[in-house]
Amino acid sequence: MTHQNEDHTHAHDLGFAHDLPRMIGRRRLLALMGGIGVTAASALPASALECIALPWETAGPYPADGSNVKNGQTVNALTQEGVIRQDIRTSFGSYSGTAEGTQLTIELTLQNADDCAPLADHAIYIWHCDTTGNYSLYDLTNVNFLRGVGVSDAEGKVRFTTIFPGCYDGRWPHIHFEVFESATAAISGANSLLTAQIALPEDVSAEVYANDARYSNGTRNLSRITIATDNVFRDNSEAQIAQQTMSVSGNWANGLEGTVTIPIDFNAERSASMAPPTRG
Repeated sequence: MTHQNEDHTHAHDLGFAHDLPRMIGRRRLLALMGGIGVTAASALPASALECIALPWETAGPYPADGSNVKNGQTVNALTQEGVIRQDIRTSFGSYSGTAEGTQLTIELTLQNADDCAPLADHAIYIWHCDTTGNYSLYDLTNVNFLRGVGVSDAEGKVRFTTIFPGCYDGRWPHIHFEVFESATAAISGANSLLTAQIALPEDVSAEVYANDARYSNGTRNLSRITIATDNVFRDNSEAQIAQQTMSVSGNWANGLEGTVTIPIDFNAERSASMAPPTRG
């Protein structure tokens, strides 16, 4: 995916590049700029672990990664100051506003699908809709919440705090993501190593939508869709769907915790349906 240059930035926005030295430190920044993605010797994977490479999926119509235009303006959150962060519930940079919803803490593990080795110092950009299916910077143009970039540690782990995504008509509950070789690759317009989506489990989704009134259309829309009929996940094998479905613990009232392992096939054919899925 070729990213376009940002042509719609705020005058006082110093950009993603300004974040790097402050957020991850000068020494680690130098390693990232060198494209280092080596595995720490102390973080070897369990030999019994099986890695199912995730298939390429569409980035959809709301990536805000510089690859599409809204109202004549290139939309690119990756160049905005503050995008490297753990808590993505609030807007960042020059935007304000906070997304309300059931809290979800996520731990993502990036791995090389060939040997299950963790991928250190890789960047992952995630984004998803709010409680009723709206996306910041597109449906909600005055906010940029529920978007953020994290950099993996020596064990390939990246953590985010967000809200549980809603379910809009025509799509299974999901989280979008793009993985890059480094943080600098993400902001420079380099192609992603993997563009895919995380599926949310049905039972947890149903519980959240039934109990949290902020998900006003969740129960109705969830009843109209299955993974087997979803226009993104339906082509995937059972093993792939199992790998890309988040494992969630906790409860909606006190907060949920989710984990997903993301194995990347560096030689994968990038032949997923890249046309944006229709909405409802």
